[in-house]
Amino acid sequence: MINRYTLLQKIGIYIAICFFLLFMLLPFLEMFMASLRPLKHLFRSPYQFWSDNFSFDAYRNMWTTVPLLGRYIANSFFIAASVTLITMAFVIPAAYAYARLDFPFKSASLAGFLAVNMFTGAVLLIPLYRVLRQLGLLNTYWAIIVPGVAFLIPMGIWLLRSYLEKIPIELEEAAFVDGASRIYTLRRVVLPLAMPGLIVVATSIFIGAYAQQFLFAITFNQERAYQPLPAGLFEFIGYQSVAWNEMMAAALVGVLPVMVVFLFLQKFLVAGLTAGAVKK
Repeated sequence: MINRYTLLQKIGIYIAICFFLLFMLLPFLEMFMASLRPLKHLFRSPYQFWSDNFSFDAYRNMWTTVPLLGRYIANSFFIAASVTLITMAFVIPAAYAYARLDFPFKSASLAGFLAVNMFTGAVLLIPLYRVLRQLGLLNTYWAIIVPGVAFLIPMGIWLLRSYLEKIPIELEEAAFVDGASRIYTLRRVVLPLAMPGLIVVATSIFIGAYAQQFLFAITFNQERAYQPLPAGLFEFIGYQSVAWNEMMAAALVGVLPVMVVFLFLQKFLVAGLTAGAVKK
């Protein structure tokens, strides 16, 4: 039987949750408030959270201050979606192989994937630049997509492998007895059962791809037409002033695709994250 919480314990839990949510949401709230304040009110002393002159002018003016802002937002979504699709195409068969097959250096290669995640993109910028230059991929979408895929594949393999191992192998063995091939079994038996896990992994990859665009964009891409939003926000910085309120407004608009993905896939994310938490 599950122990019931006392009233004081429930109050303590709710207070802790409120503090946690406040800690997580306060930066976004400050960004939103800053986008509504006039520029001259942003650096008042003493600091004032509430202003008497709130307006949505920044949300209108940001499109004229940075004419390519819409293109930058679309580029960010396109790059993140492309990285997600390409990464999942590699992750699914690799994770299945690590979950079900035995082959030489299996553990060593898994440890190698884990070691790759210990290195940040900044450590490998120079060799990546030389490789991309030799391949002729600089100043294209691929200059951001290829490094993103390379850095996110190890994480995807580790996440999906642990989920696939929870699927009963007896289901696959029954398909083999009926004459199904391993590819057919993966496509018609394993993947439908692993759909919640696939969505969790794909969402994690999408968020990772959306977050890591800045470093690769400013290093490997100098064409404005291919720049994502994080690099495009630099255009709000002028020679003598910075349009901070418009930059905050553009940043908030830029995270809307991620928020939409979360809201749309919320049901599947909860199912995937809690799968295997209870023994049957």
